[in-house]
Amino acid sequence: MEVDVATLVLVRHATTAATGRRLGGWTPGVHLDAKGREQAEAMAQRLADLEVTAVYASPLERTQETARIVARPHGLRVRTRRAIGEVDYGEWTDKPLGHLRRRKAWATIQATPSRVTFPGGESIRAAQARAVDATESLAAEHGDDTIVIVSHADVIKAVVAHHLAMPLDAFQRLVVAPASVTVLALPGSGAPALLRFNDTGASA
Repeated sequence: MEVDVATLVLVRHATTAATGRRLGGWTPGVHLDAKGREQAEAMAQRLADLEVTAVYASPLERTQETARIVARPHGLRVRTRRAIGEVDYGEWTDKPLGHLRRRKAWATIQATPSRVTFPGGESIRAAQARAVDATESLAAEHGDDTIVIVSHADVIKAVVAHHLAMPLDAFQRLVVAPASVTVLALPGSGAPALLRFNDTGASA
């Protein structure tokens, strides 16, 4: 009996002026910078030959803008899914990373993130659960299709960790760069497979 295998192309949004400087989270009004637009255009070219049937993105501007650039060669509209949105960092949202690294909780976030709930926000475990549920639902909906999901670094890392049966407390060992591509095969039954990880198109 043939089993449907959905191919999920997980894309991290391209850079903004705050990338690597601030913990963006659900900060509104954060747009791609000039470098980010170039990254997104280059990624769209790399993905142009895929037979993509749908493009999904988190509601935030930086993911929406990246997704629209990726969707253009395929003539597709971007579908929004809140469940693949960024971790809700609560009171930490849009704070400088240099400042946050000095907080005691930072060490816990790096070593045992499964124990962390951001003040006024959500836990990393909860973010992982909603994002995994979303990927499973989209895979079931699209059967044998290839779909693109434009999201955020921590969310992509958490989804990959789940599908590889990796403990969440190890997910900080994964690196997901801006405008990178990670590809998962999710069969209707059986084990998922990681086909590509953190591919930025850069030569070795």
